[in-house]
Amino acid sequence: MFEINNIIFLKIYQFSIEFLIIRVEYQQVPLNVYHEKNCNMPAGIDDLAIYVPKLYLDYKDFAQARGIDPQKLEHGIGIKKMALVDTNQDAACMASNACLELMKKNNLHPDDIGRLYVATESSIDESKALNSFVVGMLEQVYGDSSFEHAGGIECKFACVSGSYAIYDNTNWIRAEENNDKAAIVVVTDIAKYDVGSAGEYTQGAGAVALLIKEEPRLLALDPKVTSTIIKNEYDFYRPFGKETPLVNGLYSNLLYLIQVRKAFDSYKEKAMRTGLIHLKDGESITDYIDLFTVHLPYRRMGEKALAYLLRHEWRTLPRWQHVIKEIGFDEPVPNDSRGTIESTLADKEFMKADEQFRKAFMQTSFYNEVYEQKMASSLEASNIIGNLYTASMYMGFRSLLECEFKKHHDIEGCRVGFGSYGSGSSAMVFSGVIQQSYKEIVKNMNLEEEIGFRKRLSMDEYQILRENERNLNESYARAKNEFILVKIGGSTADKAGFREYCYCN
Repeated sequence: MFEINNIIFLKIYQFSIEFLIIRVEYQQVPLNVYHEKNCNMPAGIDDLAIYVPKLYLDYKDFAQARGIDPQKLEHGIGIKKMALVDTNQDAACMASNACLELMKKNNLHPDDIGRLYVATESSIDESKALNSFVVGMLEQVYGDSSFEHAGGIECKFACVSGSYAIYDNTNWIRAEENNDKAAIVVVTDIAKYDVGSAGEYTQGAGAVALLIKEEPRLLALDPKVTSTIIKNEYDFYRPFGKETPLVNGLYSNLLYLIQVRKAFDSYKEKAMRTGLIHLKDGESITDYIDLFTVHLPYRRMGEKALAYLLRHEWRTLPRWQHVIKEIGFDEPVPNDSRGTIESTLADKEFMKADEQFRKAFMQTSFYNEVYEQKMASSLEASNIIGNLYTASMYMGFRSLLECEFKKHHDIEGCRVGFGSYGSGSSAMVFSGVIQQSYKEIVKNMNLEEEIGFRKRLSMDEYQILRENERNLNESYARAKNEFILVKIGGSTADKAGFREYCYCN
């Protein structure tokens, strides 16, 4: 009896051990697979679509009216045309038009979309999120409640907020919270400055809608290297109730360069620590970024940003001696060792010398080789549209793709570095790799065709537009196959400021 019981006990014990092993294996294997899948799941930008309003101001007309040398605008700033919104347009209209175009070109149904984020600093309500307006407009086309399942928010951090929105939604997909659905991030803005101010010639308007998916066809974002910098600043801000921003131009420009450089330093550390990039002696991490696109308040600022970054990265490398030899004089050093923005700007002697050195550096073969190969293509769209705030860097990415394709450059496998900045202030630096299937998207890109016909406003018409002297139904351009604003304010007090839109065939 004892032997029988002992055998039974041993059998039960053996079964228990085997069951325990099976249970542990059952728990562990899926967790390991899940972890590996999330680490390696490609996610990023699958496609994009744009909307640019049908009015523009020509730089020659503007220069003549303001007593400015046209060459300063064309070459010094890098602007030929400034896109302007019509009387019946706002940031929500542009976002909806870009979003609808993205949906149509990809044959998307609302059920395919799990999130819809809108990033802007041209908000139209202090409480109601801009993406809710966009959902309302899209449902005029796709049916009532067709987007009610699609979560989303309005993101605001000046021009950098679109990058935060993309980062958030990419991680949402990597975490498998998306239930096989895609996200749409729309960046939309109206860059508008006081008449007669220094910022007036850096205006513009437009929107870019980006489809964020796993296994993207255009760009897979590099995981675990995205880097951010944030600081409370008043370089550029727009108080409640003010239609145009308050800007400290020189301070803001220098802050942009410094913050992006700091974020780039953090990106560099992460890229090396994770093994994404392996630097050898004498190399710069910029050698491993094949293409650059950065925030573009105006074209020339992008060129300056590249110069600032290269100087920072190269000055400790052997190649810097060859750069100095070509320039013919040493890089200046600030007299004030504190290194703050205030002390730097107050050092007039240094600022003048540094400007001379920057210009000389940008004439070197070293700078121009990098500029022509890695950045020039991303700046072309800025020439004919202007400043787009949150959308400027992504219009630059769109420009890069088309221009490189038209140059017959195969950029499959190339790493794109993004330098995003928003005043107030925050910078974000991240990267992604162009995918094998990118050509099926890029081959159909034609910026001028996608923008379509635009009306050239006279300065008198521009002035009337700026002073809001025309009603919503007195638009300069005829709306066709797009959303427009048709009414502001209802017939009762509880509808004050209520905005109504419609889709015009």
